[in-house]
Amino acid sequence: MRAVVLHRGEDGYWVVECPSLPGCISQGQTKADAIANIKEAIEGWIETAKAHGQPVADDDFETQVVCV
Repeated sequence: MRAVVLHRGEDGYWVVECPSLPGCISQGQTKADAIANIKEAIEGWIETAKAHGQPVADDDFETQVVCV
């Protein structure tokens, strides 16, 4: 299981990234599309890292909302 962060991009698409996997980012026209796309991106990221003998960090991510 991996934590992801969703936010609206400038183009109106949903941008989603996985903070525990550097550079693992995707997008989608809807939230559902973005989540489906990041699942595929996470699987590909991990598969590629393992194929190249790179470590795959555990998901150790915490979020908090700060009101300003």
